[in-house]
Amino acid sequence: MDPVHATIHPEVPGEKTKIGTSLVDTAASAIQSFGPTKQIHQHLCAFHFYADDMTRQVEAHHYCGHRNDEMRQCLIYDSPDADARLIGLEYIVTEDLFLTLPDSEKPLWHSHEYEVKSGVLFLPGVPGPVERKDLEKVAKTYGKTIHFWQVDKGDDLPLGLPQVMMALTRDGQLYPSLAKDVETRYSVSFEKERQNRAYMEGLAHGIHPKANAAGVGLKTVLREIECKPSGQPEPSVHRVFV
Repeated sequence: MDPVHATIHPEVPGEKTKIGTSLVDTAASAIQSFGPTKQIHQHLCAFHFYADDMTRQVEAHHYCGHRNDEMRQCLIYDSPDADARLIGLEYIVTEDLFLTLPDSEKPLWHSHEYEVKSGVLFLPGVPGPVERKDLEKVAKTYGKTIHFWQVDKGDDLPLGLPQVMMALTRDGQLYPSLAKDVETRYSVSFEKERQNRAYMEGLAHGIHPKANAAGVGLKTVLREIECKPSGQPEPSVHRVFV
């Protein structure tokens, strides 16, 4: 079965970058430090699907930095190219940190054990032995992912509500055509890596039953509520925000 929506790359609307803008960018880049982005040290490629629709699968390129040994934070792009679109972010935590989360929070997080051990999560261009050294740790983590740009729908701007995303947890979920396309472009074999990673251990306590949306779909919705200023009297009329 093929994806209902394949990832496409429409032109982002707007005028092309002008010389004046480029000059300002060049000057700023020579002066400013960009401390947070300089902490990015790792590129992971994986697949995400929408928490309410597994048929919508997208290739996700994670650019990650460590907050500490138990947490990473990642910017997610739709490709590794210079003109890639920033489509989301992911937080990655160890099993110990995940277990400290409230039960109401846990369904928003997905496990990485299957992704790693099946071979479908990989570090493009990194030699296998080096890659596997880090992925031994990733296999024992959970991630929380939000996408803001629904590129699989062909949106030319980040439209709609932020979407909770999930990750693969078993065989038969990933579309073969999507897998083959990525394997071809990056000269990798998911099956070969599955064999190479067979020795890896997963989560010490097993996959938590509330993780991975607790096995059901999650849909992001927007609803209106009364906005009451904290510590102030109840307004006699509805306030209007502009």
